[in-house]
Amino acid sequence: MQPGIALVDKPLGVSSHTVVSWARKALNTKKVGHAGTLDPAASGLLVLGVGTGTRLLTFCVGMDKTYEATLRLGYATTTDDAEGERIEVSGGSLDQCTPEALDAVISHFTGVISQIPSTYSAIKVQGRRSYDLARLGQDVELTARPVTVSKLERGALTRGEGYIEVGLVIECSSGTYIRALARDIGRELGVGGHLVALRRSVVGPFSLAGAVPADQIDASVVMSLADAAAAIMPVVKVGPIDLDSVLHGRSISALDWPKDQPVGVLDEEGRHLLGVAQAHHGRSRILMGVPPSEVLGKDQA
Repeated sequence: MQPGIALVDKPLGVSSHTVVSWARKALNTKKVGHAGTLDPAASGLLVLGVGTGTRLLTFCVGMDKTYEATLRLGYATTTDDAEGERIEVSGGSLDQCTPEALDAVISHFTGVISQIPSTYSAIKVQGRRSYDLARLGQDVELTARPVTVSKLERGALTRGEGYIEVGLVIECSSGTYIRALARDIGRELGVGGHLVALRRSVVGPFSLAGAVPADQIDASVVMSLADAAAAIMPVVKVGPIDLDSVLHGRSISALDWPKDQPVGVLDEEGRHLLGVAQAHHGRSRILMGVPPSEVLGKDQA
């Protein structure tokens, strides 16, 4: 089995953990993880690490993401999405929710904004998940945190009986809660709002264009460690002497390396990832090693 990264299009109605379980069975390995969960009610791009590739997932943390979402205006819900109980909101009128009014409000939610996550989130409060406490009926107060919404693009408005649905495309920093964004837009319009559909299309350099359906996972869809590292970070190629040093955790010259960031170290042909390192005072410092047997073969390692 080739270690690396697999891009999967998670379907609606299943958890990210379930997709990981499917991948473990399909690839015949227990060593599979993901780079950021999607709720069962959301679909789209799930980045899986396979074998040593699970360690590369560390370098995917904090990557920007792109979502396609549907916001429903007209009422709020207890969970800020379609699964919660309906909450009526007074103070505004759907008749006033024109495209112009919506665009004016949306403009307030781009750039660096302060956001209070949804109460029904996985954030831990005194060691327990916020959603667990909320389901027990406990009052949960989460603090606001800065997030960045670099793009918030509105699609067409669809009017229904007592509601308006709006398509949104959102490019945002890791840690942005799209449910909270829907809630806050509805709140500012005075009519209430919640999320009714969510699809993740991009995670850092990876997109749905390179993903396969969850029921089509096999060894052929696993991107090599070298290709995955080249997508995630800058890479350098080294000769045989430095190759041996990197594989065995020894420092090599890093004078010409990009500064202050992880660097993938590849062999001369660019076929194998030897490790991930960082330049430190002109020398390499290993951040992630690759077992020599995966590069040289078991007989030569």
